Amino acid sequence: MSERDALDVRPTAEEMLARIGESEAAGRGRLRVYLGMAPGVGKTYRMLEEAHRRAGRGTDVVVAFVEPHGRPSTAALQAGLEILPRQRIEYRGIVVEEMDVEAVLRRHPTVALVDELAHTNAPGSPSEKRWQDVERIRDAGIHVVTTLNVQHLESVADAVETITGAPVRERLPDEILALADEIELVDMSPHALRQRMRHGNVYPPERAQVALDRFFTEANLTALRDLALRFTARRVEGQLAGLVTNGSLGVMPRTSDRVLVVVDGSAAGSAAVRRGADLAGLLHADLLAAVPERTANTTSEEDRATREVADDAADLGAEVVRVEGDDLAAAVAALARARGATHVVIAHRPQTRFERLRRVPLADVLMEALPGMELHIVGPGRRG
Repeated sequence: MSERDALDVRPTAEEMLARIGESEAAGRGRLRVYLGMAPGVGKTYRMLEEAHRRAGRGTDVVVAFVEPHGRPSTAALQAGLEILPRQRIEYRGIVVEEMDVEAVLRRHPTVALVDELAHTNAPGSPSEKRWQDVERIRDAGIHVVTTLNVQHLESVADAVETITGAPVRERLPDEILALADEIELVDMSPHALRQRMRHGNVYPPERAQVALDRFFTEANLTALRDLALRFTARRVEGQLAGLVTNGSLGVMPRTSDRVLVVVDGSAAGSAAVRRGADLAGLLHADLLAAVPERTANTTSEEDRATREVADDAADLGAEVVRVEGDDLAAAVAALARARGATHVVIAHRPQTRFERLRRVPLADVLMEALPGMELHIVGPGRRG
């Protein structure tokens, strides 16, 4: 799985609308997630601050499970909030405390705070994973505010193991986070987090230096921060695309680069796909491949060649999008506007004088239809 695939866990516009409709119809509770790059950035603290703000406005908020990890400022912030009793489970002679889901359901608050969404419950618990407990709570119509570190996402956990050299044992299915109602990034520079650790604000002094030398190195934290920032950016872009699709927003605003390549089965078309992939890699941008639907004028050989180039585009990390209609230029322009493409890559197709009289070249139409767009025209013997 490519890094682009691993981070692209945003729901489609249709999934977002369907989920909203299902939630409203079923009266499910909303899910709000504080996402961070690593322990210690302040996710739980921010969650507790939000709880106090909500309680101050008269909202019925309870602490279903919060783990301060021995941090005095976090523990102190629980004061004044209702804390539900925990479930005590004996495992191998040790008593472990877990969230008591039944106590939450009986109390039935408006909002429940549930720390560490990716947590694995102790053997003997009603559910294996805490996110399963959270789904039960939401099914009862209770809103949940929770926390998560980016490395626990299933799609990036293997990459994180490679980066940090530490196994990621607790993992969260991507779809749980992808369909959350709200995600807020709790960000902090690697240097600032390391300073917090040195001052004993994350782990006790006897553990802090070991953590700084192993997991919490500057390089590891920078890589984890990059994952968290990219995930959040893609999430926001997915929400913008949904607003464009449902008509709430006229066009996709230019918030980051996106490369759209028009696929055809020619040698130049294959070169255009490679150039589009190279450009997307340089810009750290999404890559879209627009594949025209077969028309009555298309031969089976042309159709086969186009499918092969489309498969190459998918192998290079492109999202393949079928475009319909007899007017290819209009369809490509509409797709570019809807998806906020900033670069369009097309193959150079030589035209005779007679063909030019009959049909305006695709490049000319796109340049007029997409002002401000960067258009790249690629010949068959060129690789970018």
